This record gives sequence, C-alpha cells and structure tokens, in this order.
Amino acid sequence: MGTVILLLFGILILLVCLQVPIAIALAASSLLVVLIEGSVPLTLFIQTSFSSMDSFPLIAIPFFILAGDIMSRGGMAKRLVEFIQSMVGSLTGSLGIITIIASFIFAAISGSGAATVASIGAILIPYMLKSGYAPGYAASIAASAGGLGPIVPPSIVFILYGVMSGTSISDLFIAGIMPGILVAVSLLIVNYLICKREGYGTVNHRVFAETAATFEEKQKVSFWKALNEAKWALLAPVLILGGIYGGIVTPTEAAVVAVVYSLIICTFFYREINLKNFLEIFLQSARTSGSILIFVSAASFFGQVLSIERIPQFLADTISGWTTNPLIILLLINIFLLIVGMFMETIAAVLIFVPLLLPIVLALGIDPIHFGMIVCLNLSLGLITPPLGINLFIGSNIANISFEKALRYVVPIFGALLVVLFIITYIPSITLFLPKLIGG
Repeated sequence: MGTVILLLFGILILLVCLQVPIAIALAASSLLVVLIEGSVPLTLFIQTSFSSMDSFPLIAIPFFILAGDIMSRGGMAKRLVEFIQSMVGSLTGSLGIITIIASFIFAAISGSGAATVASIGAILIPYMLKSGYAPGYAASIAASAGGLGPIVPPSIVFILYGVMSGTSISDLFIAGIMPGILVAVSLLIVNYLICKREGYGTVNHRVFAETAATFEEKQKVSFWKALNEAKWALLAPVLILGGIYGGIVTPTEAAVVAVVYSLIICTFFYREINLKNFLEIFLQSARTSGSILIFVSAASFFGQVLSIERIPQFLADTISGWTTNPLIILLLINIFLLIVGMFMETIAAVLIFVPLLLPIVLALGIDPIHFGMIVCLNLSLGLITPPLGINLFIGSNIANISFEKALRYVVPIFGALLVVLFIITYIPSITLFLPKLIGG
C-alpha cells in the first residue's frame, strides 16, 4: 500500500514540478500506476472519464461562468459599484468598503473568485490608487474580497464538491450564506483598522485633486438614481438564489436562467454588449469551462484509482492511529489544506483531495456540508497566499505592482480570515443553521 501511494503521488508531484498541466499530470500518474499494478483494465480510464462528464449538476459550471462573463462585460459590475458608492459616502476607507460589498454581491452572480477580482478590481483599484491608497493595499483588499467567490453561493467550487461528495448542491449554497457574511464582516473590520491607521478616507488627497473632484461629483449622485441604475444587477442574485431556495429551479436550471437574464439585461437595458461582443465572451467562457471540465475528467479517474487501491481507507486508518480526537483531526486537515491551497489551484485541490479526506471526516460523524465549507474556506485563503495566489496576482497586475509588494497588507487580512476559518471549523452550527432551518 505504501509503495502505491509513493508511486502515485511521487509521479504526480514530479510531473507538476516539470510544469506539466495538472489535468495531464493527474491522468498520466493514474495511468502509470494502473499499468505498473496491472490489476485494472485500461478501459476504466475511458469509462470513468466519460461517466464523470455525464452529470447534470456539472452543466451548471459553464453556464454560471458564461453568466459571470456577460455580467462583467455588460455593465452590471460597474452599476453595483456606483450603487454601493452612493450609500457609503465619506466613511473611513470607503473605497475598500465599496470593494468588499460589491465583490460580495458580484460573487453571488458569478460564483468565481478570479472573475470577481478581475471585474470589481478593474473598476476600483485605479480609483484607490488615484485617491492615495497604497498600491499594495488596493491590490490586497480587492484580491481578498474576490476570495468570497468560492464561499458565497452560487459557488462553482460548491458545485464541484457536491458532485464529488454526493452532497446536495442546494444545501451547500444555503450553507455558504452565513460563512460568506462572516468573511465579509471580517474584511470590513480589517479594512477600517488599516485605513484608520494609514489615514485613507475617500478621495480627498490634494495630490489627486482633479481626480478626487471628479470622483466626489460621482459620489453626489443620489441614492435613488444609483438604485434605479443598479436595480437589474441587484435583482440577479435574488432571481438566481431565490429560485434555488424556493424550489422553483435546480442549481443547474438556475445557471441557465442567469445566462438568459444577463443577456437580456446587458443587451437590451444596459446596451453595453452587442452581437460583435458575443463571440469573444462565448470563447472566453468556453476556454474557462473546458479547462475545468478536463480537470473533472482526469481527477475522476485519479479518484477511482485511489478508491481501487484503498488509499483513502489506508489514510484514515493511519490518522486514526495517531489520534481519534475529531478536534485535532480537523486541525490537521486545516493545516494540510492551507498548505495545499498555497501550491495548488482551488478546483484541482477539491477534485484531488476531497475523495481522500471525506471518508476520514464521515467516520468521525462530521456533516459533509460542514466539511465542504471547511474545504472551500481553506482553499479560498490560497487565492491570496504565495506562491500561487491567483487573486493576488490579478490584483497586483491591475495595480501595476510586483506580487511581493502586496504581501505586507495580506498578512493582517490573512490573520483575520484565519480566525474566521477556525470559528467555522469548530462551530458547525454557523454553517448548518440555515440548511436545517430551510430544510425543516
């Protein structure tokens, strides 16, 4: 057993270090183990890859990605920002507040952390820079707020976890509401403390007087006018999530509704996209969706090999030999996932490690919905931590600074999110309260 584990993960790590795409590395390491062991026919690869794609819930992923791309290009993100701006006014660190709240709402539309940073950050990071905010802080707060994408429903990561674990995706969406709010509140507190210390107000710094005056004029736009402009954008998460929670549509059907809704609003009401834009938007969504689904196919075969070789059971027996205390085991899993998130893309980590870790926590009596939230929150922290830190890379590129310069401000933000992680881990009622309440 130990030899198989070393062989499987040794080949995988070697291929990743050689910069082989992770999906190919997963499939190749699995195939090599199957060839060496000789206990499984190679036709299993084709069968497993095909059956993993033949999943109704997975259809939601390309549709939610397409809806997010349409809404981002079609003006919804911009109008959300202007609406929140009309409410925040001149509060300390108001641009940071706008970034966090707008990211929270947009995450409830797109379901993607990277898409949230790219959309909201592209609008607000330049404003923060011109208003005297440190570039490192502007990049860090936008990247961290984008981390709400995997937590706030409808999260693409939740869909994948639900498929891999057999857990209700609707219940996972409901469970993500309270943790998402808790993360957003923690970011707001950190934003206030840092902006108070650094002296960041709105945009009244003299060195940017001309830009500040322009932005302040925009802030004077009445709340009601901004609400009228943003009403269609604000209705999107209500329509999507309300349909799911009300039992009107499944998560997959809700994704299709999101696409149709976004096309109608952005084409006929906001009029910011037209037929010329459609091809580019569809191609971008297809590239993103295709890469994710190739991951799913390869990871399903990898998981099948793990199951056949009884590696999850071996790992569970090994850990239980160290300790049977669920609190300590959850601590070890948290540490492990935090390290994984630093080096591996979120979707790949879910697909690889959920089949390994889920049997361990189920044996301890831990609710799979609660565990799903632990996994997603852990891996969302990886979006802002080096060396991978994809959200931080996006934010840094928008702010036109090096990745390293943003790290100074990431430390207090990461600390606050770490506190939230341990609260979610050891107080499961925060996650399970709404699913139990709505589910009766």
